[in-house]
Amino acid sequence: MDRGLPLLIESSRAASPPYEGDFRIDDSVLAKFPEGTTVISADSFGTSAWTVTARLHLKLPDESEERYFLKSAPGDHGRILMEGEFNAMSEIYKWAPDLAPKPHSWGKYALENPDAYFFLCQYIDMINGMPNPHQLCSKLARLHRKSQSPTGQFGFHITTCQGRIPQSLAWESNWTVFFIRLLQHVIDLDFELNGYWEELDIVEKQFIAHVIPRLLDALVKDGRTIKPSLIHGDLWEGNSGTSYEDNKVYIFDAASFYAHHEMEVGDWRCYYNKISNKIYTRTYLRHHRPSEPRDEWEDRNRLYSIYFNTIYSVNHLSSGTAVRQLAYEDMYYLIDKYAPFPEGEGPPKLDKSEMASLSAERDHTAD
Repeated sequence: MDRGLPLLIESSRAASPPYEGDFRIDDSVLAKFPEGTTVISADSFGTSAWTVTARLHLKLPDESEERYFLKSAPGDHGRILMEGEFNAMSEIYKWAPDLAPKPHSWGKYALENPDAYFFLCQYIDMINGMPNPHQLCSKLARLHRKSQSPTGQFGFHITTCQGRIPQSLAWESNWTVFFIRLLQHVIDLDFELNGYWEELDIVEKQFIAHVIPRLLDALVKDGRTIKPSLIHGDLWEGNSGTSYEDNKVYIFDAASFYAHHEMEVGDWRCYYNKISNKIYTRTYLRHHRPSEPRDEWEDRNRLYSIYFNTIYSVNHLSSGTAVRQLAYEDMYYLIDKYAPFPEGEGPPKLDKSEMASLSAERDHTAD
C-alpha cells in the first residue's frame, strides 16, 4: 500500500458533513462543476488496494441531479494513475460511448497532506457477475475495428497503469519493437520486485531475441498490415459490469493504448481470471477474426498472455512466484516450437513438484 494512502483514507472521512454520507468531498472536486452545485450525499464506495473510492450525488444549479463515481490516490504516482485512467476512459468513450461510463474530469486535491489526485466519471449502478459474452465481445470488437490511432502508430499519448504499474507506451510504428519494449519494461520490474531468477533471464532473452520477432513480424509479411486498435488493456471480469437499469455491459478501470487487437484477449488466457472461460474468446473471434497467419493465432494468444502474467506478478507480489512460473512455461513452450535452444544449452524446465500454487480465484485488488 502507498504510504500516503492511509492519510488520504483518514482525510476522506467526514465526521459530520453538511450532507448525507461518510465521505468528505475535497473543494477541488466541486470546483469541476458549475458554481452553485451542492452535495446531496457522498459515501465511501467499493474497495481498492491503491485508491480511495466514493459515490457522489449532486444537485446542479438548474435543479437537476447527477451521480458520479470518484476515485483518488496520493502522491505523484496518484497523478499518473488518475491522469492515465481519465485519458484511457475518455478515449474509449470517444469511440464507444455505449461501452464506458462517461468520464467527467480529473485533477489535484486542494488537500496538501498528502498531495492527492482524483478522477470523476458517471456513476452507473451495476450488477456483480460475469458479463454477457455476446454483448461484451460485439462491443469490444466494434471498438477495436472503429478506433483510429491519432498518430497511426502503436502506443498512447500519456502513461496509463495496469493495476498500479505504469506501462511503457511511447509511440512506435513497428508492433514488434513496441511489444518487446512493453514486455521488457515489466520483465525488469519483475526481477527488481520478485528477485532475480537466472533460468528465467535466459529464457526471456531467447524469447525476446527470436520468438517475438518470428511471431509478430509474420503479421506484416507478404504485404500484410496490422491496424493499431484501442484496447482496454486490463479487461478481466472485475473491470466490467452490467447496468441494473438497462442490462448494458460497461467496462472501466482501463489501462488503454493502441495495440494489435488480439492483445486484448491475451489477458483472457490467464486462468486466474474467470473470463478465461473459453466462451468469451470464442465469441470475440466470431465478431473479430484473427489476423493472418490464422494458424498462429493460438501461439500469439499465448505470447500476449505472457505480458499479462508478468505484470500480474509485479502488481501482486504474493503471487509473483506462481505467475512468473506460468510465464516461464509459456515462453519455453514457444521457444521449443520456434527457436529451440541448442542441444544441452537450455535451462531446465520446471518439474510439477516445483510449481508454486495459485488459487484459480484471485482477489485482483490485493497485493
